[in-house]
Amino acid sequence: MTKNTQQMLIDFHCHLDLYSDYESVLERTEMAQIYTLTMTTTPRAWKRNFALTHTKKYIRAALGLHPQVVDKCFEELSLWKHYLCETRYVGEVGLDASQRYYKSFDKQKYIFRNILEHCAAEGGKILSVHSTKCASTVLDMIEQYYQTGNGTIVLHWFSGNKYDMQRALSLGCYFSINSEMVKSNNGRNIISKLPLTHILTETDGPFVKINGKPVEPTDIPSIINSISQIKKVFYDIIKSNIHRNFLAILE
Repeated sequence: MTKNTQQMLIDFHCHLDLYSDYESVLERTEMAQIYTLTMTTTPRAWKRNFALTHTKKYIRAALGLHPQVVDKCFEELSLWKHYLCETRYVGEVGLDASQRYYKSFDKQKYIFRNILEHCAAEGGKILSVHSTKCASTVLDMIEQYYQTGNGTIVLHWFSGNKYDMQRALSLGCYFSINSEMVKSNNGRNIISKLPLTHILTETDGPFVKINGKPVEPTDIPSIINSISQIKKVFYDIIKSNIHRNFLAILE
């Protein structure tokens, strides 16, 4: 992504290729000049996502292997390793211990360990990490297999407790906040305690919806407004801190 010293809007986690009208969403996002990181769910989708975004000024694709698809895409780890040299952005990756996906948890941990180790070895990677119902395990693995200072971890839609949050901060993690986090009691509690130096915004569209409509990067101002209300800090201060954090991550 090209750095811009003006205070820009940031969507650090979405899935642009999964919108039914993805071409329109891409164009609206680019026209609105919103820095956007679009996730790749499986390595097989990388080439398409790269093709959709590499000519854009404000949009980049991340290379991922989503924990929810590990059971059926386990063999794609080798493909993920093959493509890693083509990008500094990695996501969506991590672990999911919810009931529906827990049967593949051991496979997920194997995949996530490999991803962390390879990213640490290459250095300079920026990871968007999923940690549903297993924040402490995700942090254990980051601590064990990923060298802090050799890249950046951004915890997407974080749902851990305040102790997990403090531990993540001590490991240098950032947190990307979406419209679902600002609605839940736990999410609001976490947001209220997060330092401004470690927050980013995301939509996680098209999975997250408002009034039945998938959110998209152009909805980021409403998320900033909610964060502003929760933290009792002016909108422009929240926006400028998010942009500053974004620039720090890109250093």
